[in-house]
Amino acid sequence: MAIQIRLETPRLVLITLDESFAPQVLDFFVRNREHLHPWEPARPPGFYQLEFQRRQLAFDQLKMSTGQLFKVWLFKKDDRDLEKVIGSVVVSEIMRGCFLSAFLGYRMDKGHQGQGLMTEAVGEVVRYAFDELGLHRLEANIMPRNKASLRVVEKLGFYEEGVGIKYLYINGRWEDHIHMVIRNPALEE
Repeated sequence: MAIQIRLETPRLVLITLDESFAPQVLDFFVRNREHLHPWEPARPPGFYQLEFQRRQLAFDQLKMSTGQLFKVWLFKKDDRDLEKVIGSVVVSEIMRGCFLSAFLGYRMDKGHQGQGLMTEAVGEVVRYAFDELGLHRLEANIMPRNKASLRVVEKLGFYEEGVGIKYLYINGRWEDHIHMVIRNPALEE
């Protein structure tokens, strides 16, 4: 049984997807291949094929069912048939126990940047992570030159906790990343 969660913001629908949405997800990645290239890891063989995306969506569903992941795909509200993915937001490596923490990642379609849509989406996912998943802390790791991504989290109240030198292997090289963090104040009272 697929995990089906639907969140809404004023302009967006954020929804968990199963493998039946592989064509829409593949279309998103193909459209944005060059746009996302500087910010993401090198893609494995077959990534830009339908079967790969089907398997990835099924794997994401499995990880969501075990509580390790929460991932939503973004659609404009006027896209009633959910035909065109314009981005995604993921809460990954969810750790429970005394840590209650996870990593936050996001990506936006090249044609929808600069409209505040990602800030809207990430804000809703942060709310969900704190209120529904019960997390205390989210960390977004962002390359210093990715100014647009830094603006998203800064607008939402994330603060800089430091810099990881050669922190993540992105496109064939180790890149520094700024650790941007937000904490759930409700769990600190």
